[in-house]
Amino acid sequence: MKPPKPTPRPDKVSLWRYLKLFRKDLLSAQPQRLYRAWMAEFRTPFFRSFMINQPELVDMVLKQRPDDFPKSGRISEGLRPLLGDSVFLTNGEAWKRQRRIIDPAFEGGRLRDTFPAMLQAAEACVERVRGQAGTVVECEELTSHAAADVIFRTLFSVPIEHEVAAQVFEKFRAYQRQQPLLNLAAFVPVPRWMPRMHARTTRKNARDIRQLIKRLTAERAELIAAGQAPDDLATKIMTTPDPVTERCFDTREMVDQVAIFFLAGHETSASALAWTLYLMALFPDWQDKLCAEAEILENPSFTTMSKLKLSRDVFREALRLYPPVPMMVREAACAEQFRGRKVPKGAQIVISPWHLHRQERLWDRPDDFDPTRWGTENGKSCQRHAYIPFSAGPRVCTGAGFAMIEGPLLLSMLLRHFRFELVEGQTPVPVAHLTVRSKDGIWLRVVER
Repeated sequence: MKPPKPTPRPDKVSLWRYLKLFRKDLLSAQPQRLYRAWMAEFRTPFFRSFMINQPELVDMVLKQRPDDFPKSGRISEGLRPLLGDSVFLTNGEAWKRQRRIIDPAFEGGRLRDTFPAMLQAAEACVERVRGQAGTVVECEELTSHAAADVIFRTLFSVPIEHEVAAQVFEKFRAYQRQQPLLNLAAFVPVPRWMPRMHARTTRKNARDIRQLIKRLTAERAELIAAGQAPDDLATKIMTTPDPVTERCFDTREMVDQVAIFFLAGHETSASALAWTLYLMALFPDWQDKLCAEAEILENPSFTTMSKLKLSRDVFREALRLYPPVPMMVREAACAEQFRGRKVPKGAQIVISPWHLHRQERLWDRPDDFDPTRWGTENGKSCQRHAYIPFSAGPRVCTGAGFAMIEGPLLLSMLLRHFRFELVEGQTPVPVAHLTVRSKDGIWLRVVER
């Protein structure tokens, strides 16, 4: 049994048909041949895009020469109302300064410090789900709630039930479905001079979210000034000066960064965990293995996490099949040549974890769910060269280590207490919104063990 994926379009369709498919769903708009191609070119009247699916090219763009392939400004247009000038959108010296301040908060020792808050969120999630046992639940909503709780507890030391945290969560749920991950400008003939229109409700939700984050940030600044701030991620980031300029983030900059922490740390984790729960329902033998392994969480601690090996492999496999961010877009800062083909300055370079993780020339049985692959030579090789759920190189996700603790922990805690079962007629179809989500939700029956 293979996990579901969108049905790719035929290899040849008209531009008009492609645009209609793209607006409906980014993933199913891509042709079948992209699962075998090393590179594909998309030509429009205004610019050209190149999707690269060869590990050597991906390595060059993300790791070897990242300054020559900065983040595409076309992508930032869609997310700017919410994220401002956050580390997710900036390039050059501004981005380097932001990373110098942010990265220390997510170093190895800090993960140990955040674990108690993460565990509290996992325990709270179990209690919420216990109240739904015996019913069919929408898992993306369940995991969104849990991931948002993790973020607020580790960032601001408040649970999701906190007044402001709850408001941010509700506003973001409305924002999430309105804003696609990739602005159409990355793929279709939209000239740079054409204004980018955001729906009025999208702009309002973004403003409201930022205002609420500003309130949390201002309250934390007061606690820091009074010497009463808790030792959490927000305090660490707000009190860390850039070692080069010796300046800390000001209020506006901190609002930008908290917005991306919430977006990246909540939205992506929720997507990954929801798909993992679906895979567990689809493959109940693996669910039983993880339940048995989770008995070690009788007395959980940070060191316990290294013993959740099966859970980590299952979560890693879910990230391969359903990478939360399915495509990333860079821009050629100078003229280039890929595989003997000219790449003009300004061309859009599309890197697709969705396709790279299923590249038929690289992976054994790429569409199969097989957590044991990570112990094989093929799996180890592909993990090094063709596996980028958190991007790679200097712009690798700061919270990658955080996510690889959070995901297996939440997964193991849930499976220790509950069984997740398929619901007839409810097969999820992956589509790209802010992250890879199911078109109509992921509906599973929850049974208490």
